[in-house]
Amino acid sequence: MAGLAKGLAILEAFGMGHAALTVAEAARLSDTTRPAARRCLLTLSALGYVTQEGRLFRPAPRLVRLGAAYLGNTPLVEAGRPILAAARDATGESVSLAVREGAQVLFVARAEARRIVSTGVRVGAYLPVWCSATGRVLLAALSRTEGRILIEVASRAQRTPKTLVEVEAILDAVDRARADEVAVSDEELELGMRSMAVPVRDAGGQVVAAMSVSVSSARLSVAQMRQELLPVLREHARMLGVAL
Repeated sequence: MAGLAKGLAILEAFGMGHAALTVAEAARLSDTTRPAARRCLLTLSALGYVTQEGRLFRPAPRLVRLGAAYLGNTPLVEAGRPILAAARDATGESVSLAVREGAQVLFVARAEARRIVSTGVRVGAYLPVWCSATGRVLLAALSRTEGRILIEVASRAQRTPKTLVEVEAILDAVDRARADEVAVSDEELELGMRSMAVPVRDAGGQVVAAMSVSVSSARLSVAQMRQELLPVLREHARMLGVAL
């Protein structure tokens, strides 16, 4: 079972923005020794989950099966797909659904609007929980102490000149998200892009996901997003909560 755990850790390393890994990189990212990482990669290659090109190992199509086991059978995703599509049609913008996974948010469903400029968000993608609108909505579901711990252990890189990196400033933004039940990331992840997120609550009032919309900053200001998109986003998040 220890070998299985190491293999899964290496598979997850591919989801950290790495299209290919060497043995040394896989060992570092999975916190294993190089011999153990090499054995795992060779086993995964023999099973068809990764391919080998010289020193590099890359994910193989068979990995899709693992993600499909979650995405195809989860009530949140099944109920969310038509509601995301309805929200997209109502706003004309791409709408996404995400859950928290440790110090990251994982996008589990998305309804894409047809636009020349893409936001780069896709199903299966991760974003940092501390500087994304989606992440701050999900952090707001935790206590301030729990949120602080997640923020403090995260590697808070200055992605743009607008990125909040100080712990207290981020906690203040999370506090506003908790009070207002909406969070906005204004060009903190990428210059030229803004995002807004609201919580999705289950029947017991617990936050189970975040619904978000991303737009080009050249098309909509934050004030316009709040006026035009927020009511639609909130209504469809409420509809998803009812559906769950």
